[in-house]
Amino acid sequence: MNLIRVKEIIRKALNEDIGAEDLTTEALVPVDHRSSAVLLAKQPGVIAGLPVVDLVFKELDPACQLTRLKPEGAEVTKGTIVARITGPTRAILTGERVALNLLQRMSGIATITRELVKKLDGLSCRVLDTRKTTPGLRVLEKYAVRVGGGTNHRFGLSHGVMLKDNHIAMAGSLAKAVSLVRERVGHMVQIEVEADTLEQVREALSLDVDAILLDNMDLDTLRAAVKLIDGRVWTEASGGITPETVRSIAETGVNGVSLGWLTHSVQALDISLDFEMETGDQ
Repeated sequence: MNLIRVKEIIRKALNEDIGAEDLTTEALVPVDHRSSAVLLAKQPGVIAGLPVVDLVFKELDPACQLTRLKPEGAEVTKGTIVARITGPTRAILTGERVALNLLQRMSGIATITRELVKKLDGLSCRVLDTRKTTPGLRVLEKYAVRVGGGTNHRFGLSHGVMLKDNHIAMAGSLAKAVSLVRERVGHMVQIEVEADTLEQVREALSLDVDAILLDNMDLDTLRAAVKLIDGRVWTEASGGITPETVRSIAETGVNGVSLGWLTHSVQALDISLDFEMETGDQ
């Protein structure tokens, strides 16, 4: 992860949550009080985000220490103690909500990604994310996909060309769109084209493109498209893919399946922060 971006996210989140001060904690807890707390998984899943949790508490007080009891990416069961945080009680209480918000969301993403990767066991097809991420959290959400065993699609608009129907309409034709893009971008930039019919696939293959996104095709059309492409470019299936259909789609021979709901509709993993017997004053 890009630590500069991650720290910016954490600082914005803490500023949003704390405002001028943590009224409750500062009224109740002495400055020099220390405590120990654990992160407890309350349902099965894949843990992602422990380095982020560590940074949250250290941002509030460098004296905070996080000890991982399970590694990043571990599959845990209900009741598993994932990590222990020790340090100034004020920092732990004040950072609790932000730390849990990020850890729960990232772990939810890693969990569903791992489930999909397992469904494709034995196939040479990758589980891909998209740019349908929570605004401001993309670096964390795409990291969570990787922890779950998935593969990141382009991080942003500057990391590759994707010619979709609106771009093609603005250019006047697919051929014109590809030509204009090739004139502008460097030789290391890949061009992917969206196609939802076999006719569009044939046109894309006649042009200088590196990948074709096969959008909302049924299984028979996907198989025909993969046969037509015959390994000449990278193939990606997208649109309407569910956990129930992902394997049958992957079995058509596409190189990857991309799923926007991996990040935009994920269910957070239930994790709590529970204080242990208090340590007391320093």
